[in-house]
Amino acid sequence: MREGRRVRVVFALIVIGLILAGIVAFGAFQARAQTAPARPDQQAFRGLYEELVETNTTLSQGSCTLASERMAARLLAAGYPAGDVRVLASPDRPKDGNLSAVLRGSDRDAEPILLLAHIDVVEANPADWARDPFTLVEEDGYFYARGASDDKAQAAIWVDTLVRLKAEGFTPRRDIKIALTCGEETSDTWNGVEWLLQSHPDALSAGFGLNEGARGRLDGEGNRVALEIQAGEKVYQDFAFEITNPGGHSSRPVPDNAIDRLANALVRLGDHTFQYEINPTVRAYFEAIAPVTPAHADTMARLDDRGTPDDAVARLSAADPAWNAILHTTCVATMVSAGHAPNALPQRARANVNCRILPGHDAAEVKAELERVIADPGIAVSLVGEPDPVSPPPPLTPAILDPITAIAGRMWPGVPVVPSMSPGATDGRFTNAAGIPTYGVTGIFADPDGGGVHGLNERIRVRSLYEGRDFLFELVKAYAAQP
Repeated sequence: MREGRRVRVVFALIVIGLILAGIVAFGAFQARAQTAPARPDQQAFRGLYEELVETNTTLSQGSCTLASERMAARLLAAGYPAGDVRVLASPDRPKDGNLSAVLRGSDRDAEPILLLAHIDVVEANPADWARDPFTLVEEDGYFYARGASDDKAQAAIWVDTLVRLKAEGFTPRRDIKIALTCGEETSDTWNGVEWLLQSHPDALSAGFGLNEGARGRLDGEGNRVALEIQAGEKVYQDFAFEITNPGGHSSRPVPDNAIDRLANALVRLGDHTFQYEINPTVRAYFEAIAPVTPAHADTMARLDDRGTPDDAVARLSAADPAWNAILHTTCVATMVSAGHAPNALPQRARANVNCRILPGHDAAEVKAELERVIADPGIAVSLVGEPDPVSPPPPLTPAILDPITAIAGRMWPGVPVVPSMSPGATDGRFTNAAGIPTYGVTGIFADPDGGGVHGLNERIRVRSLYEGRDFLFELVKAYAAQP
């Protein structure tokens, strides 16, 4: 008996050793796959990507015009006629130039495809970063830099796609346009897509457009979970809450304190949940994501346009902030300022409330609900900036979706393609409102934490960037050949 037990123990140790060795070997394989030498065409793309990323395009110090000129030079060197490559800038904003280019198709009656991306980036203070934000750094399987992901990854891919198509001698059936635009991150100051629609509408006119927005989802181990396709987005709108008061000496406090009243209003806002809504895109998203999220699959199956149990919506909203965001309009305080002296009662208190509004609702409707929720007529609620255009989500027709699912199925077998609605905002809100159905399609898989987009040490996986490049190249060719 003891001898048999000893044999079993030895056998178990051998099995455990083999398993551990396999895990180590698999990890080493993953590491090699992540850092495998780039193909020659990928090396050429890396140079283009690096040039774009390292061209500072922040509002404060950068120049989108310089970035556009550098990408235009790439297209001209690839053989594009000068008349098909334009850098367009408003005379009063000479640094905010936009690149417009086109690969001519064979059928003049076919509607063009628009490849849209913005090249401006969020501000980045080098002192706060672990690496220079305006130098592309490749480290441990990632590219680091401001704009490495948002949105110079896709912008570089679009330029590279036109270069590759020209090198292949590919003639599309329909025109393929690209528009690299400025001002998406600071649209309250100026927005290139709005300006192009007004001043150079031919640069954007198309049957449909591909844009940033949805990305592939990775789990914490880097495994691909789903490839999202954005069809629609929420509307961005800031509101100001402001109250004024005569104030007085802080040694003689009174119940009517501007800061107290504003604080109470913000607490009421924080406790408020807007009515849930499930539009076709959101319903399709939960239907597609349910098989790969078994812990919540039963709850997702209970969602419906009407009559969904509140507890089901509440569970999904609590499980993931992104799910909460696509089920509700959300409004949250983001900035507060108040008072004028430490020894005086405040004469003014003000808060900025940032709302992301579900499609089909406008800023005036949300303003009325905010006023009802805070229940203080002494607090003025006003819109900050001009309201963004409102448009319904573009339809996910078979002509749009089928090429995506076919190519994704070949590249990533078993990974579901999931329709989604962005809780953020992209330039697609302007093109959709202008009658150009615009879809968020990248083929780029991102880490669960978002990769530092808009924050410190922005990054993108090297593997994900190169895969997204191949995916989008094949997708553009498929669309360009459609009847």
